Amino acid sequence: MKTITKIEEIESVGPAKKIRVAAYCRVSSSSDDQLISLETQKAHYETYIRANPEWEFAGLYYDEGISGTKTSKREGLLSMLKDCGRGKIDYIVTKSISRFARNTADCLTMVRKLLELDIPVFFEKENINTASMESELMLSILSSMAESESVSISQNAKWSIQRRFKNGTFIIACPPYGYDNVDGELVVVPEQAVVVKRIFADALAGKGTHMIARELNSEGLPPIQGKKWHPGTIKFILKNEKYTGDVIFQKTYTDSSFNRHRNNGEYDQYFCENHHEPIISHEDFDKVNELLRQRGKEKGNGEDTAKYNNRYGFSGRIKCGECGSTFKRRMHYKPSGAYVAWCCGRHIDSVDACSMKYITDDALKAAFLTMMNKLVFSHKVVLKPLLNDLITTSDSERLQQISELENQIEKNVEQKQVLTDLMTSVKLSPALFHKVSNELNTEAEMLSKKKEGLLYSMSGEYSKVEELKLLMQFTAKNNMVTEFTEELFLAYVDRVTVVSRAEVMFELKCGLNLKERLVK
Repeated sequence: MKTITKIEEIESVGPAKKIRVAAYCRVSSSSDDQLISLETQKAHYETYIRANPEWEFAGLYYDEGISGTKTSKREGLLSMLKDCGRGKIDYIVTKSISRFARNTADCLTMVRKLLELDIPVFFEKENINTASMESELMLSILSSMAESESVSISQNAKWSIQRRFKNGTFIIACPPYGYDNVDGELVVVPEQAVVVKRIFADALAGKGTHMIARELNSEGLPPIQGKKWHPGTIKFILKNEKYTGDVIFQKTYTDSSFNRHRNNGEYDQYFCENHHEPIISHEDFDKVNELLRQRGKEKGNGEDTAKYNNRYGFSGRIKCGECGSTFKRRMHYKPSGAYVAWCCGRHIDSVDACSMKYITDDALKAAFLTMMNKLVFSHKVVLKPLLNDLITTSDSERLQQISELENQIEKNVEQKQVLTDLMTSVKLSPALFHKVSNELNTEAEMLSKKKEGLLYSMSGEYSKVEELKLLMQFTAKNNMVTEFTEELFLAYVDRVTVVSRAEVMFELKCGLNLKERLVK
């Protein structure tokens, strides 16, 4: 008798399908320290996702220099949402609601849209997983708080600063040359005060800012920052009212987008007389500033002379290899016609002081084109190895330290906000407020200095990597450069050192120093 047995379908046994997890991070400004903060977040999430054996890294999406309140301008976020719609992502992790969206309506709209696609979002800071939420109430409340977080912190900080402006207790954190900050008070530094008095005396004697800076440099008198005195530094000292013992508070202000502007009446200014010990008399200060105004009128520059400092692409960027002075633009005339030349500023003042002669504008432009075309031709041999070297020198341990410090700084800011709220609602005595506030300020300063030290050590390497990537993108197109443009020069060159009349060295923003011959 025949026996028939039903063959049951046997499920194939294989590895379980991994969850495709993507991360989103954002910083609200494009400064070096914020970009390193972004690198810290990126490194954290990539490690975090790959450490889970059930997860598959589906990419990291990020935005830099973009406000959290403007979802429409966040290309990284929009790209992630598109990939979610294309079925490339199963799960999203992000640091906090404020990093994801600071607009309640946008936050809820995105979360609902993602849930329709069966894609949960996990907010680390708030410990919220949208997949397990029975109600949107908590998310709505928290996102509303995030929406007003930056505004609230800013308003509280401004309120505190305004109070200190009005009662004259605002502490000048960065004292000008000639003063030091001792327990919140500006105290005269005698040896620097002598230099300040000399600068004002030289200005009253008719010397210009260029000549004063040159003489101070020749005598080896160092400024507070940098290795050399510059005309702009001298002018800043001559126009700074703090040397008379008075202070004008709120010369600048920060707008809602956190951009700093000169205060031209948009906000109240506060004049504090006899704030500290003067170095210069009011009479001498007024005479010097009248001389500066008069010279400005004679030159036709008016009050705002900054626009004349970099009129040409090469302006301020050509240095003498012999004496270190800046080259100046000059017109030379021959029977055959006029041409543009660049001359060492010190050589112009005295042939004996520097023997470096002029170079022509055309020769310098031709040398730049030659250098760029060499990079286009050999970018794989020169630029790619350099990029690999710079990337491998990145310090993951320092990134982790910065991440921990940022968390502590963020907690400190939150504590300050709570403290201010308690003070404004009269739930805290002034004595206790000042005690706790001082402790938090001391802690904030310590954390900031630690972070600043780490950032300083990394910012140079990170900036070079970013600049090198931009240069590689340009050279990888394999398009030979046939015409000089100032935009191209300024995009990749930091400065030019004139080694001789026959050779210059281009110091690129990515850290490369390339020599090129000048063809007359």
